[in-house]
Amino acid sequence: MTTTTDEESALDTAAPETPRPAPWRSRRPRWLLALIAAALVLVLAVVVWVQRTTRDDGAPAPAPTPTPQVAQDYPFGSGSVWRTPVTDAPVNRDSAAMVRGLVEQVDAHWGGVAAFNVDQFTASWYTVPAGQPTVDVAWNNCQKKTWTPAGLLGKGGQFTSVPIPADARPSPGSDGQLTVYSPSTDQLWELWRVKKGDTGWSACWGGRIDEVSKSRGYFRDGFGASGSGLAMSAGTVWVDDVRRGRIDHALGLAIVSPATWNRVSWPAQRSDGHNDADHALPEGIRLRLPADLDVSSLGLTPLAEMVARAAQEYGFIVTDQAGAVNVGGQIGQPVADDPDFWQRTMRGVPSYEVLKGFPWDRLEVLPENWGKPRPTASPSAGAGSTSSVSSATP
Repeated sequence: MTTTTDEESALDTAAPETPRPAPWRSRRPRWLLALIAAALVLVLAVVVWVQRTTRDDGAPAPAPTPTPQVAQDYPFGSGSVWRTPVTDAPVNRDSAAMVRGLVEQVDAHWGGVAAFNVDQFTASWYTVPAGQPTVDVAWNNCQKKTWTPAGLLGKGGQFTSVPIPADARPSPGSDGQLTVYSPSTDQLWELWRVKKGDTGWSACWGGRIDEVSKSRGYFRDGFGASGSGLAMSAGTVWVDDVRRGRIDHALGLAIVSPATWNRVSWPAQRSDGHNDADHALPEGIRLRLPADLDVSSLGLTPLAEMVARAAQEYGFIVTDQAGAVNVGGQIGQPVADDPDFWQRTMRGVPSYEVLKGFPWDRLEVLPENWGKPRPTASPSAGAGSTSSVSSATP
């Protein structure tokens, strides 16, 4: 049975001499309709383009601000301390005195120039594929502990089932640092004083971060390879940063004499410092260059200028103590097939002069514990219970 609409019924019952209207689509050639539609689309596109590229005064509109990007395998997400902008953060009331102390540490070592470590004492990085064979890392106990730390060995331990590539090479120097990142499991390991012997891999200390893409960017429960527990690899200048010409994350800063070990500023989880001066910089504290500083006028090397711009937006985080104030560059897998990368990038400038002229005296220190999540009462918990929410702590 065929059904009809009311409009069709009315036409069927009309007087025989009343001609039925022809459908609209049959009264115009299809090519003409297509031509009209295309013209309308073209006109609309031109209008939108003009509006987007021209302001009322006829000048070109400013280019959109680029979305911050990091290396493809940079594991720390936008919620980590390493990806947090510090441009608008307040300044520590003791900033001037703390910066003077830092400048003194720079001036007293290596001809008054902070080091740019790209051959030793920096993060050696390896990204491993899914299914990478794992090994149990032996604990070499170089610190002569009288007990075996809980959670280090055995099932689920920090040193258990680590996917270290057979050809991995720890960073040269006494620290022997090694970072292994597994994107397929969202885990990251950092090991300290790593060695490979006849019986396999061993390390003196280190740790693992699970769900690293959602993490704050530090190790918990005393683990990790840096003195502060912060991820050492997160704050190095990555090879991909240099290739893109921009660093979109904070940089780790190792200094000679951080504040004594019992004075720690979040996000550091601990400290190996020994300086009990009132104005000493604690591990974990953040510093930045002022946003209005004209970096291009300082006569810095291209690498130092890149570091300075990152210091304006994301700042430094004091992560460790060292023999000289220094910033590290990424080594390991990213330069395995290009061993001359850093030398070529430094354009003939030795690594100990790359940061020459860096304006350490222009740094500003942020308040201690800035950005630390502030505990608040949980609405679903009983009296006395708390939960943590992220907020800037002045």
